[in-house]
Amino acid sequence: MENGFTELERGAWGGFLGAYGQINRLIEEDLQSHSRISHVEFEVLLRLHWEPNHRLRIQDLADRSILTRSGVSRMVDRLVKAGLVVREGATEDKRGAYAVITEAGLERLNTAMVAHIVLVRKIFLAHFTEEELQQLTEFWKRLEETNVEK
Repeated sequence: MENGFTELERGAWGGFLGAYGQINRLIEEDLQSHSRISHVEFEVLLRLHWEPNHRLRIQDLADRSILTRSGVSRMVDRLVKAGLVVREGATEDKRGAYAVITEAGLERLNTAMVAHIVLVRKIFLAHFTEEELQQLTEFWKRLEETNVEK
């Protein structure tokens, strides 16, 4: 195919797509089986947990997520209904809103985290040396930094 990927590019990009799909499926099934949350819900709870005061503007959450801004907003609404997150208005601009993880959300996240870490170590981290994990960390950081402005 003219103007297509080179063989090396195909291997790198195709390998990423295949591994991502497989790992995402395994994580989704695992989280549903023991914690009754989706992978994306887990990601939202985890990102909120990592933040000071366990809160983050919804637009910032969207910027860090695989979901669109409206997708994150709908996800936050579902987590609010489940009692895992509360929505707080942004006092600084009145238009924005924050998602804040609740105690129930922290409990669900902590329960999910135990099994999640075991699975991630088994299906991903165990396949790399410490040096390779450091390289991966640097690769992901490079991609995040260079793709901020698409």
